[in-house]
Amino acid sequence: MHGSVEILLREKGSTVHCVSAVATVLDAVRRMNDHHVGALLVEGDDGVVEGIITERDVMVRVVAAQRDPASTRVKDAMTSSLVVIPPDTTVEGAMSIMTEKRCRHLPVMNGHRLEGMISIGDLTRWVIRDQQHEIEDLVHYVTS
Repeated sequence: MHGSVEILLREKGSTVHCVSAVATVLDAVRRMNDHHVGALLVEGDDGVVEGIITERDVMVRVVAAQRDPASTRVKDAMTSSLVVIPPDTTVEGAMSIMTEKRCRHLPVMNGHRLEGMISIGDLTRWVIRDQQHEIEDLVHYVTS
């Protein structure tokens, strides 16, 4: 598992989808569906990141609680204790943090600047690709 999250973001892209804290959960779900993502960063009126809303948040705090997604505000369903990582975090380190903190998305922050967001899927793809390269190198070494 070679490489840092910074390299992963260069290949993946740094686009991060956001939603307003006062938007409805229904609006957030539609935005997640439109962009094919499982989480959105939540911004306050001042544009500062206040938290994250994930598919799990919607299931636990809206659906299971029998709240109306069309009237429930994102700020009432989001996770406000945001786990973030710096761009120089290794892929292995990011996976360890996700496992320990039981989260599937990590915003990547360089100081106070948002650099991007990675998901467990991004990390899994990176590890698989890295392993495929190692296998190809070993096959080439053995057969030459």
